[in-house]
Amino acid sequence: MIDTHAHLYAEEFNEDRENMLIRAKNAGINRILLPNIDLSSIESMHLLEKESEGYCLSMMGLHPCSVKSNFHEVLTHLKSWLEARSYIAIGEIGIDLYWDKTTLTIQSEAFEEQLSWGHQYGIPVSIHSRDSTQEVIDILTAQKNMLSGGVMHCFSGTVDQMFTLMELGFYIGIGGSSTYKNTNLVPVIEQAPLDRILLETDAPYLTPVPHRGKRNESAYIPLIAQRVASIKGITIDEIATSTSENATRLFSLQTVPLLS
Repeated sequence: MIDTHAHLYAEEFNEDRENMLIRAKNAGINRILLPNIDLSSIESMHLLEKESEGYCLSMMGLHPCSVKSNFHEVLTHLKSWLEARSYIAIGEIGIDLYWDKTTLTIQSEAFEEQLSWGHQYGIPVSIHSRDSTQEVIDILTAQKNMLSGGVMHCFSGTVDQMFTLMELGFYIGIGGSSTYKNTNLVPVIEQAPLDRILLETDAPYLTPVPHRGKRNESAYIPLIAQRVASIKGITIDEIATSTSENATRLFSLQTVPLLS
């Protein structure tokens, strides 16, 4: 299985990162994808990628919660990295209206610019859309001729929104929130085609049941896979196979061999 969204370079893992990666491998996790947050996370993300010998792979982007008045300057710096080396995706980008609705204008501008990077470099995008699924869809629809495809990380929208996003070339990222009692994802998972689902943890956040309230990690992907399998009425092996194939296809992982 593949964890398509995890911030394993975060300081929450500083005390046991090596053992955490061993647990992930023992749990059957074959690859872990690392979305960037902002300028401060790049060095630690790149270091983890190097030390893991390609087991963890980096994206490049500016998280919407990190979009401030100086975002043009920050984006210029981030793009210089895209020109210097390869990444598997542009991410984590998007719009977040949960924490601050007053920055919608600059978040949208930063989002649109980074979407264009996906098209320019021919790589997918990983989109954050907390409390903003429709706003994200509106922007994607306006730019539908310039999209490179991607994934809606931690999708929380409706079934209709899911199908709209799939028509635009996007996959649906399912994480730990699918295991919560109050989740709205059951009808989404029931109706989502198997060839459009990706698994993710968003570690160290959104820890699945029964570990909710503790730090999340990639070794918990099987808990999410089991929840998806249960909702869809199929085996966890079917979920593991299809979601791994989906991630490999979307992120062209077959072209990025492990170094170890």
